[in-house]
Amino acid sequence: MSALSIDTSPEAERIQIELLRRAPAWRKMEMVGEMNQTVRLLALAGLRQRFPRATDAELRRRMADLMLGQELAAQVYGASNYDD
Repeated sequence: MSALSIDTSPEAERIQIELLRRAPAWRKMEMVGEMNQTVRLLALAGLRQRFPRATDAELRRRMADLMLGQELAAQVYGASNYDD
């Protein structure tokens, strides 16, 4: 098996994979949820950095654009009220 990560030793990677294989389904789903939450927090931090004067409502709407795409976000939440 080739290495999945260039910054992890093959032995450490082997142990990680074995632990994931042994984990119950509920734990794997919990880990996916935690990763999704981390991605959302990172995306929100990026939006705050790019748009420091944006209101919380605008940031939520911009997040919807990122997560859903602009077309679907507009259908769900209405047209955005900001200019890019």
